[in-house]
Amino acid sequence: MAYVIAAPCIDHLDQACVTVCPVDCISHDPAADRKAYIDPDACIECGACESACPQGAIMLDSRLPGAWAAFAEIDRGWWIDPEWARAAVDAVDAQVA
Repeated sequence: MAYVIAAPCIDHLDQACVTVCPVDCISHDPAADRKAYIDPDACIECGACESACPQGAIMLDSRLPGAWAAFAEIDRGWWIDPEWARAAVDAVDAQVA
């Protein structure tokens, strides 16, 4: 996975990244999710989402600060088990709060 949506997106679900993504690989369930997720298999690593994010929540996985490293796995996991990813977001958010 190249791009990841990290902590600054939590509870700030701005849709700018979704709007600019040319392959529609960013998603979330508005009724259940506190952040958006990038599909690692669909992402073409164009970077459009990174520059569009007003919270600075999107970055290359290799540039994630240590405190946000878990978000790479969380983004991957959402596409397999959304409930697990939601619980993981809550747990990470509680740690950094």
